[in-house]
Amino acid sequence: MNKRKVAVYLKKLGNDFSLIQNPNYIHPKFELVQLAPRIVSPRNDLIAVVMDMDGTTTTTEEICIHSLEYMMRKISGRMDRNTWKGLNHEKDFPNIIGNSTTRHVEYLIDTYKKDIKLNELKKSFIESAVWTLLIGSDNQRKDEVKSSLRALNCESILTNEKFIELKNKRTVTKTDLRNLYTHLQKKYKNSLSIVSFHDFVRASIEIYYQRYHEILLAVSKGKSRKVAGEILTDKNKHLIEPLAGVGIFLALVKGLLGNEVVKVTDLLIEHYCRITNETKENINLRQINQKLLALSKKFESNPLKVAVVTSSIYYEANIVLTEVFNVLRDEVSSWDISKNRKKFIIEKFSNYKTFYDAFVTASDSNEIRLKPHRDLYSIALHHLGIESKDFDKVIGLEDSESGTIAIRSAGIGFCVAVPFAKSVGHNFEAASFVAKGGLPEVILKIL
Repeated sequence: MNKRKVAVYLKKLGNDFSLIQNPNYIHPKFELVQLAPRIVSPRNDLIAVVMDMDGTTTTTEEICIHSLEYMMRKISGRMDRNTWKGLNHEKDFPNIIGNSTTRHVEYLIDTYKKDIKLNELKKSFIESAVWTLLIGSDNQRKDEVKSSLRALNCESILTNEKFIELKNKRTVTKTDLRNLYTHLQKKYKNSLSIVSFHDFVRASIEIYYQRYHEILLAVSKGKSRKVAGEILTDKNKHLIEPLAGVGIFLALVKGLLGNEVVKVTDLLIEHYCRITNETKENINLRQINQKLLALSKKFESNPLKVAVVTSSIYYEANIVLTEVFNVLRDEVSSWDISKNRKKFIIEKFSNYKTFYDAFVTASDSNEIRLKPHRDLYSIALHHLGIESKDFDKVIGLEDSESGTIAIRSAGIGFCVAVPFAKSVGHNFEAASFVAKGGLPEVILKIL
């Protein structure tokens, strides 16, 4: 069709569209996507909720941002904070939260290209590739590293005698790794071909993933507190934990709280006031309790189907959600509810795989079709068994601009943005509501 004919079809599709930019190596450069009609009033006939993981359900967006900044420090040789303060909250954060890893790295390489030192990039890429192949636990990542080595003319690392020797060694020490890094960097950095923009992005992505997976590996080995002390400014926080109100929200929409929902009202209001800086005196407690009792009764009779949707690969999401539900069970144990109710909810939170009705990760799609594309949310709707005629009975929750576009692109018009501290600068025009008070506000004012 020519442009004139396309315009005729576009008029029939609706009023709202999104122009989505693809990764640098994909044709076409942009895709024009129809968005579902926006729903701007609360629904009384909800049947499901689809929600993001990083930044909406969990605090892991902090680790992603840390890993991206670590990547930039490595390839610019500026590991010291006195040399470089780090990524800019206002300028950089809207561009490195909520999209695919490729798009995040493309932005950073383009923005900071003058600061990148090719020699440091080559050294860091070799280190990251070797760590992933020898220490990493995810086979998908190992395959991608091998692909990158081939593409960047460095596949011979895989047949290097010292590399094979260490690969066959039962225990690999940090000293072993350092010695191998030095040997391989000296031998292969000149043959390593990093020329085009795409080469720079490809090599940098491996550095990002190596750092992220190094942190996740420590978490999976029970070293979350130790790593948290190195990364987080607040030493009292878990490295990975549910965001405020997540436990109450999940228990509520699944109909698990019954009449005892009023016993967590104070906690919910406390979360809301801390996020929004509102005072408890401005909140009508009696009115809130009445609303929560009505909601709890409704969801007890008709619990919502719940899907978690993430642009993280399965390996990452599995570690993250396992840790989140460990913390959730601890949280529930401190709730001021009856012993039987507490035991009942803790059992429901025993395993995220049995709690969620659908669990969709980047491994179910492809890097080139992650948010803001609709694919992950469309897969979730399919897994939940929801027909297109009922998409208007689904609420979607996201903390980023690209996430809200993905929800609307999947046909969900009831889209709520729940920005956290580092995504408040995003453009949320695609959202029906912006709940700056996070999930507590969703419960108190939108459901």
